[in-house]
Amino acid sequence: MVCSGTSFVVKRDIIEAAGGFVTDSLSEDYFTGIRIAAMGYQVIYLDEKLSAGLAAENIAAHVAQRLRWAQGTLQAFFIDANPLTIPGLKPIQRLAHLDGLLNWFTGLSRFGFLLMPLAYSFLGVIPLKATAAELLYFLLPYYLIQLTVFSWLNLRSRSGLLSDIYSLPWCVPLSLTVIQVMLNPFGKGFKVTPKGVKRDRFVFNSKLGLPLIILFIATAVSLWMNLSTSVMYWGSGISATDAQMIQGLSLGWIWSIYNLIMLGIALLIVVDVPNRDLYQWFKLRRVVRLEISNQTVWGMTTKISEVGAQVALTEVADLRLDSPNTATEPLPVELEMIEEKLELSGVVTEIDNSGEEASLRIMFDPLTLQEHRTLVEILFCRPGRWQRRETPSEMRSLLLLFKILLKPRLLFDRQGRS
Repeated sequence: MVCSGTSFVVKRDIIEAAGGFVTDSLSEDYFTGIRIAAMGYQVIYLDEKLSAGLAAENIAAHVAQRLRWAQGTLQAFFIDANPLTIPGLKPIQRLAHLDGLLNWFTGLSRFGFLLMPLAYSFLGVIPLKATAAELLYFLLPYYLIQLTVFSWLNLRSRSGLLSDIYSLPWCVPLSLTVIQVMLNPFGKGFKVTPKGVKRDRFVFNSKLGLPLIILFIATAVSLWMNLSTSVMYWGSGISATDAQMIQGLSLGWIWSIYNLIMLGIALLIVVDVPNRDLYQWFKLRRVVRLEISNQTVWGMTTKISEVGAQVALTEVADLRLDSPNTATEPLPVELEMIEEKLELSGVVTEIDNSGEEASLRIMFDPLTLQEHRTLVEILFCRPGRWQRRETPSEMRSLLLLFKILLKPRLLFDRQGRS
């Protein structure tokens, strides 16, 4: 086990005995846990959800966070808290940490696998020769086993296909980061992962997308050249040498087509969808009583956030704003959640009478500390709120990927998340 900075607890006397946090690296939490374990203490993982917080909200922040983790982790080779050399760890612990260190070098191999099909056409080199029978005998079983056991080994927390897709946008920057860290481990400082960012439109991350575009075009050209070469050989008659050449190129076709599909989906991933609201709205039904326009009306919440609520009225009420569905003159309202005995004031910013029941959008006035704590407890701390989430199966992941590719959200969902 390692200490994760997001949520770990350590006894004061232990952290003092360890000399405080390890500040030699950007990953101070990771190396502090290593030093504590090396002193003979146990680092234990508690499989309970006891805290919640923000995570990276778009692909740029996701990649920036991972690159910082890569830099901080690889600095292990250059500090005293190196898990491979620090006294006190068991061989099995060192082996586990070695796996974590070497994991960051997979970006180099993933980038290499994207480049290798280009060698067939642009360099005139066939790096791998295989017949159809050999592909079925060696490659297909290996690939199927990867897909079937990957999710199981990760306790349904990751998907092999989805992990492969998400490795593409950051394999180039990760490769550069790994090389930079090994040459100059402390050349870059700490960068906080941006969170709580509003966007009112789709944003293409050109820094991540440009390498993918270049690779996509080069792979498409390479595939066309390989097909043209094969047609030329077939048109002029097949010799034994030509047959071996075409057999080698056939693997290049499969490889190129696979990379083109993956790169196409990865290019859609680097497009950030709109995020017009910084707050999470939860589907939560609570009975509420509203005092509004000198009327007392009853309703049921359909969505609640830290700043407002969506309420479906359960009785007819004569409520209007100055203009339909527009908050030119918001209506003051007093809202009481009966079950939680929580009273809040706010304004009605929108009235929707299109359905069978009128629906109100209410924004709360600034909350007192106690009101905010109570609301946070309702939203985040109620029993059953944090369920264990599992990734979809590999077959369902494949269907989702094709759905994304055939029906891009950029074209078919212009509104994005609200």
